[in-house]
Amino acid sequence: MLSTLPLGVYCHVPFCASTCDFCAFYQEKPRRGDLNRYLDAMDLEFSHLPMGREVGTIFWGGGTPGLLPAKDLERMGRSLLERLPIAPQEWTVEMAPSTVKADKLSVLRDLGVTRISMGVQSFDAKLLESLGRLHKPRQIYKAWDLLQDAAFTNTNLDLIFAIPNQSMQGWESDLREAAQLRPNHISTYCLTFEEDTALYVKLSEGKVSIDADRELQFYERGWELLGELGFEQYEVSNFSSNRSSQCQHNLNTWRMHEWIGCGPSAASQYNGFRYQRAANLDQWIEDLSTKDETSSRIEQTMLNDRILFFDAVIFGLRMNKGIEWTQLQRRFPGAGSLLQLQELLQKFVNEGLVFQEGTLFRLSPKGRLLADGIGSACLELISK
Repeated sequence: MLSTLPLGVYCHVPFCASTCDFCAFYQEKPRRGDLNRYLDAMDLEFSHLPMGREVGTIFWGGGTPGLLPAKDLERMGRSLLERLPIAPQEWTVEMAPSTVKADKLSVLRDLGVTRISMGVQSFDAKLLESLGRLHKPRQIYKAWDLLQDAAFTNTNLDLIFAIPNQSMQGWESDLREAAQLRPNHISTYCLTFEEDTALYVKLSEGKVSIDADRELQFYERGWELLGELGFEQYEVSNFSSNRSSQCQHNLNTWRMHEWIGCGPSAASQYNGFRYQRAANLDQWIEDLSTKDETSSRIEQTMLNDRILFFDAVIFGLRMNKGIEWTQLQRRFPGAGSLLQLQELLQKFVNEGLVFQEGTLFRLSPKGRLLADGIGSACLELISK
């Protein structure tokens, strides 16, 4: 029997014109020959999607999906739609401001894309340059005008904070400028120093530094100001102007539903397993061409109720709504003894990091600032 739970499809488009200093995602230069090979392999990847299973959400990320020419976007979209019994309820495509063009937006609208997420990062030209971003502030406004003309149902703007040399006043200015454009969703991310990035090299050379107290100040001011500007926080990094504009694809992922990842480096959680595709274009293509679908998986983990229960708690606590303990027990009845996790949550309650209302647990504002540490503490208990 086919599952009735929401199924998501994530497509990784690995092509980027340049590598941002902070980016650790797998990417390649957009050479025409590689683009053609990628599209051919995605046709094959889509053929492995389960027939008859309704797909609720689609998310195209990268890389820079918007870097694909309009004809390539249409080809990949049509190929995917051919495998689906009905159109998805939500379809998100990430775009960089410099890649937003009228012909691409027209194609995406015709395909049924409902949501565009634009990686603005900042409206400050010097900060954009320090991040290795290709676009200029003027391109943000030009791209936004095109998005408004195309009239997509939902729009998101991504912003980054705690950038070296970014002042609190500058952060407030970015937030106000983003809100003034009137998107119905804003995502804010603290700058992270991932290994194998140019930013990490700068950190190791002492050219930049990490200031945890400064980061917390940016977090708190961002949350406060976005609330004043009419955006409600529903997850640590995500804010919407109304409930219908929340990203359903991400919500289903955080709730430990199923999703299938297509493309090099894409991760999946499907049919009792969590796994990835090779983070290499040539290897990914070879695996799809010479192996069956299951043998081309890497880093595969067999899931069980205990793993899913703990992950639902870890990711669920990052959402302002929190988790409902009894409901999770019904979903994952084989989770085993959860006494240590209950004791840990009670400890967080006593410390004022978690609010408890009956069997509902949610992070306090102080707890949201320490969400990563709380998640790590929960994770350590899985094998105990």
